[in-house]
Amino acid sequence: MSSNLHQAGVALLKQLGRHADLVMDVYLSGSISEGGEQAQAIEKLRQADILWRPEPGQDLRLKRSVRALLEEALKDERNRQIDANAGSGLATIKTLADHYKEARHNADYSASEAYLSDLNEQVYSFAEGLKYSIRVLWSRINNEFGYVGTINAKIRENELAQSQVSELLNGLEMFQFSELGEIAGDIRELRKLLVTTLQETLSDCTQELGVVQSRLLELLGRFRQIQGRTRLLKGWLLHTDMHPDYQVSDHVGHKQLPVLFNCAEPLLSPASVDVTNTSQESELLEMVASIKSISRTERDFSYREQDQAFALVDAEDFDIPDNPLKLAVDEYFCEVIDSGLRQSALQYHEQKALAWDKESWLYQVICGFDGLPEEHRRYFELEPIGEPHPVYNGNFIIRDVELWMA
Repeated sequence: MSSNLHQAGVALLKQLGRHADLVMDVYLSGSISEGGEQAQAIEKLRQADILWRPEPGQDLRLKRSVRALLEEALKDERNRQIDANAGSGLATIKTLADHYKEARHNADYSASEAYLSDLNEQVYSFAEGLKYSIRVLWSRINNEFGYVGTINAKIRENELAQSQVSELLNGLEMFQFSELGEIAGDIRELRKLLVTTLQETLSDCTQELGVVQSRLLELLGRFRQIQGRTRLLKGWLLHTDMHPDYQVSDHVGHKQLPVLFNCAEPLLSPASVDVTNTSQESELLEMVASIKSISRTERDFSYREQDQAFALVDAEDFDIPDNPLKLAVDEYFCEVIDSGLRQSALQYHEQKALAWDKESWLYQVICGFDGLPEEHRRYFELEPIGEPHPVYNGNFIIRDVELWMA
């Protein structure tokens, strides 16, 4: 099967290369008739499915696949074809992934390799098609829809591009990576394609489509502004054509001026201090020094009848009492040192009938061990006793701790 495909592909490429001038003529003109000096070459291209006839009696045209290949290779600005159907690509990717998992489960290695190759091609083709659609949108924005000549046509093209961007974004929302992760399972090849590659591509393309959408809205506002001014100018020209004797009157002589003629821009822009100008540093310092603090809040003043003497003496020493819970932990450490045995913190808590709850007691024991100096901590060993969390991996539930001398 692969050898037949190879031969058919080589024959098709040879046909395109042998009749390259004719193919480009049809691409630029849009169609070609069967008569003329190149009738034999046209017939060969038609038999190779490079040219086709839409309806009986019409001229021959290029196949859509050949035209799309030339538009992408030549970066033709007239290309406005964008494939926004992301749902079909997603369904194909899921189907190929299921085929690959089934063939791998049945130990059919040749079929699994073929399905994996098709899945790679489908994922990379989908990503390339998405990026190509964004490139087409950017080329139309940068050219400001220069392939159409009127403002109304530019606005229609802008609205078309905005609808295509919305369809692309809606299609990308269909990709649920939690579902794709369940489909991939623990298969490394599928996780790389369905999760890593697709997620990176879709994240970059979504951000870029957001920028494209904002640029389209900005460009649409500019087009509508130009359209409004054009309509105003055309209306004025139409008015002067219908009233050739019209003369602009002296609006200054009117008692009530129209608002349109009573607007004036400020002669001077608002002043501001240039703090980066070093030549004005002295003046700025003088202005800051002359600023006085004015406080209008009422204050109550108390006046002394006579002066009172005071003397500077040394501050009295004072002690901060230790936390009783910390003192109890210190006694627990001393008990372990005196006995020299491995002792449980909860058993000590029950023996001494301490008043604190067990959770606070265990927490303070752990904090007391971590708070010891390094030279003292190496004389002890602390082991937490518990079990891993049944739901959340990496979490360890401590039920008790045991302390002993190292």
